[in-house]
Amino acid sequence: MFVRFLICLTFFSGILNAQSILIDKIIAKVDNQILLQSELELATKQFLAETRYKESNVQCQVLETLIINKLLLAKADIDSVVVDDKTVDEQLDRRMEYFVSSIGSEKKLEEYYNKTIGELKSDLRRQVKEQLIVQKMQDQITKKLKVTPGEVKKFFNNIPEDSLPFYSKEVEVGQIVKIPSVNRKQLLEAKSKLQGLRDRIMNGESFETLARENSDEPAARNTGGNLGFQKSEDLDQTFVGAALKLKPGEISGIVETQFGLHIIQMIERRGSEFNARHILIKPASSKLDLEEASKFLDSLRTRIKLDSISFELAAKKYSDDKYSSSSGGMFVNQQDNSSRIAVESLDPVVFFIIDTMEVNQISSPIAFRMPDGKDASRLIWYKSRVDAHKASYKQDYQKIYSATLEEKKAKAVNDWFEKAKHEVFIEIKPEYSTCKVLVD
Repeated sequence: MFVRFLICLTFFSGILNAQSILIDKIIAKVDNQILLQSELELATKQFLAETRYKESNVQCQVLETLIINKLLLAKADIDSVVVDDKTVDEQLDRRMEYFVSSIGSEKKLEEYYNKTIGELKSDLRRQVKEQLIVQKMQDQITKKLKVTPGEVKKFFNNIPEDSLPFYSKEVEVGQIVKIPSVNRKQLLEAKSKLQGLRDRIMNGESFETLARENSDEPAARNTGGNLGFQKSEDLDQTFVGAALKLKPGEISGIVETQFGLHIIQMIERRGSEFNARHILIKPASSKLDLEEASKFLDSLRTRIKLDSISFELAAKKYSDDKYSSSSGGMFVNQQDNSSRIAVESLDPVVFFIIDTMEVNQISSPIAFRMPDGKDASRLIWYKSRVDAHKASYKQDYQKIYSATLEEKKAKAVNDWFEKAKHEVFIEIKPEYSTCKVLVD
């Protein structure tokens, strides 16, 4: 039985699905989990786009994978397998940062979907949580699996010569990011501006009008700062704590969160959800603050060049980018968890930077804007380059190792499915009976 180990739908598939599929229906039930026709269609399209798979029964193979995922979710519910909210939030933030970077800015992302970042996160939180639960169940099934160098060699040797993959040019690139601290003067100026807006509202001016004209939230000019109904767990907890102290119509004092300074007006509470509007003011870093951050990085660059500290250790110790600092500053290929990344997958800005550099060179401090809109400075390390080539056992061992392990994991999950499918109720609509998903 063939099945792809895991189909991880694109982060915004839920939104795309809702926008493009008008008629939907249930095509399978797995205990208390349901599978929609739109899910199958979307997953099949993505699978074909990513793999360029040619076999005619690909939809059946995708259906089988989705049924397995639903069974994993059902069994997780039975076995009380959960993921904590912190893990879900971190994954949401990581993916959101990636897609903000891909589309260019939070403003462009919000304009494209006509939703705030908060609303996008709220819409997609369940999907991300389910993916993490599926992954956790798979990890429990496969956590003891290992592959030996002999198995890797055998796997590679079994690939026909004319079927060996061709890898495009790949690079290893790292960064150390420094976000300048906001000085007291800038913070006080932001607080003064926000307090002035609050005073105007208290004197009768429209909260929504002032939000459209002054808020640093990109969507505010369209929404008037209205967030729509939100669940408490989907928002910054400092913000939530301040909002839930308010009665409908009441306006908070200045609230400071990781995103900046807010004043909040409660609109309505409904069960575990609430609707509020806010005005956000982000204290700006001064030119002097940015210069100080650059000076720090320049000094750190000198230390690295003198071998008094390695780039990786410096990134772990000093970088303000929490996603790359844990990997020694290196950008990570999400497919095989290696630091080698195809040049076409790089952030275009980073690509154009390294295009002017020599291998193993560290750039001078470069000013840039982070996905959340904060100004920052960073060092870029062009660690290595591998030119385009046909797969080689020696040169691409990590990729081949990962593929070998994934094949072994896939077999383990399939074996688990063959046993577990008899333990819960599974119903697949008759029109998909030719796929023979439940046939022993």
